[in-house]
Amino acid sequence: MDSILNPPSPDSNPSTQFERDRHVRFLEMMYQLLPSEYQGQEINRLTLAYFVVSGLHILGASDRVDKGGVINWVLSLQAHPKNEAELNDGQFYGFHGSRSSQFHSDDNAVWIPNGSHLASTYCALAILKTLGYDLSLLDSESILKSMKNLQQSDGSFMPIHTGAERDLRFVFCAAAICSMLENWSGMDKENVKKYILNCQSYDGGFGLMPGSESHGGATYCAVASLRLMGFIGDELSKSATSCIINVPLLLDWCLQRQAIDGGFQGRLNKDTDTCYAFWIGGVLRILGAHKFIDEKALRQFLLTCQSQYGGFSKFPRQLPDIYHSYYGFSAFSLLEEPGVNPIRVELGITDVDAIGL
Repeated sequence: MDSILNPPSPDSNPSTQFERDRHVRFLEMMYQLLPSEYQGQEINRLTLAYFVVSGLHILGASDRVDKGGVINWVLSLQAHPKNEAELNDGQFYGFHGSRSSQFHSDDNAVWIPNGSHLASTYCALAILKTLGYDLSLLDSESILKSMKNLQQSDGSFMPIHTGAERDLRFVFCAAAICSMLENWSGMDKENVKKYILNCQSYDGGFGLMPGSESHGGATYCAVASLRLMGFIGDELSKSATSCIINVPLLLDWCLQRQAIDGGFQGRLNKDTDTCYAFWIGGVLRILGAHKFIDEKALRQFLLTCQSQYGGFSKFPRQLPDIYHSYYGFSAFSLLEEPGVNPIRVELGITDVDAIGL
């Protein structure tokens, strides 16, 4: 017990191979009981569950999950309008991030339903799809019809009906939700496309909002959304003049993000970071340009972020966390690591069709 409460320093001699079994045990521990460090993330419990459940699936260890129990828990977090009038009241009827965020008290201490969240809804559907749940059984009409309330006049999306930041993260969530539900009635696709195109910067990358600095995560959200919506295919096979985005400039920006240590940085002059091996590596995979990645150097970098306890850290030789672990596993999936399931890059989950589930 003392070794768990007071672990030794991260291993200064990283392994030379992907430690799948350790990673499975790491996620099993997170599945059974989240460490106290995550207590402040209670409102995002569904997102944490997405990293754990989807992570186990990527590692080919979905048998460690109580599928029925997880599915029932996720379904219990969906918000439902009481009637048609409520469906038109401007609220979003997606999924709540956790049980504690499902309700809040008014001035009279009466518990009333709280607003659901676009990112939580993406995570909920991703978990359900990964576990083989038939998404046609959901009340998708309420999700999609009310999701329109979140789209703004410029094409962007807010994550919650009470108002919040509007950027490409939530554009991606909306596109992924429509894609998984196989119904695009929840958004104005043409307006979304215009917003995304306005986010491409002078250097080729995409910022979270028009005029903002190019960022690896934002670039993934932009390119993945355009792919999900059917606006881009294999762009390398098209001429630059026929493409809706500046692909040569985008590829140049992405490839310049691979640093001398083999890892990817999310922005110019920033340290390399495990998660960008997926965010930027995923963009290059979608565009068919992954052959230009120095995969050997990238793999060596990722192994320096692999913890002896299982999981991955943000930077080399630090303690692991759920977020960077998930995208470390996803990066190794892109690298076609033996024993790791393939992922559908533009959705950020395992390719259940490819693995026969």
